[in-house]
Amino acid sequence: MSSAVLHGAPAGAEMIAEQFVRARLAGQSLPQYPGALPTTLAEAYRCQEFAIERFPDRIVGWKVARIGAAFAQQFPEERLVGPVFERNLHTARVGQVVEFPVIEGGFGAVEAEIVLCVDEDAPADKKSWSIDEAAEMVRSFHLGVETAVSPLATLNDLGPGAVISDFGNNWGVIVGASIGEWRSIDEIVALTFIEDGFVGRGTAFIRQGALGALAFALSKCAERGRPLRAGDFISTGAITGVHDIRAGQHSRLVFEGCGEVECRAVRAGPYLSRAAL
Repeated sequence: MSSAVLHGAPAGAEMIAEQFVRARLAGQSLPQYPGALPTTLAEAYRCQEFAIERFPDRIVGWKVARIGAAFAQQFPEERLVGPVFERNLHTARVGQVVEFPVIEGGFGAVEAEIVLCVDEDAPADKKSWSIDEAAEMVRSFHLGVETAVSPLATLNDLGPGAVISDFGNNWGVIVGASIGEWRSIDEIVALTFIEDGFVGRGTAFIRQGALGALAFALSKCAERGRPLRAGDFISTGAITGVHDIRAGQHSRLVFEGCGEVECRAVRAGPYLSRAAL
């Protein structure tokens, strides 16, 4: 943990982190936000840092999401990041339906995304990355899904401060088929279905979207003293939107001309890291 990140952290940040971590480990929902909402990026990321330190699993990647225009003045960065833990990183094979946990009474959603794998450790002292520099860090390019899950049903409604404080509202990434010639692709159209019902369509712009998200993650994580490492997976942002899903429901995410990913939400139980299995 970077001492600079946690220096001066409000006492409430530790309490917020403790309650979110306890709820996630138990697979239980929270009735309300557990403390005073973070009002700045610094406060929100302090909560996240405390939570990371308390969580008994290894970080294997990061989710990236945009900060909406309504919050741009209060949280003046284009995007936000949250950790992806090893137990919740899934690989989707052709024809396989990947199961992922959702917390009953909490927030649960699927997001069609481009997922990038980092090729080498990022220099710890490099704090600013361009899109072109980020592109040189890509080992592989994948279709994928972010499983956005929180113990708090209203987390997204409370804004980026709340979202950042609870791992960026992330509870896993599903890594689908790789696209070998990704540099020749400008955009990918994606569609999302839940229980065979169409719920969203959107376009992923590879340079400004996926590679822009990777550049942000490289810069932000280095700023926090957590530079990206070889093999990290970066989920680069929702393409078709954020689509609510409940335990037992099936989702199919189609990437036109590239492939698809299928997944099913299941009720979360107590969390066990891979080392404990």
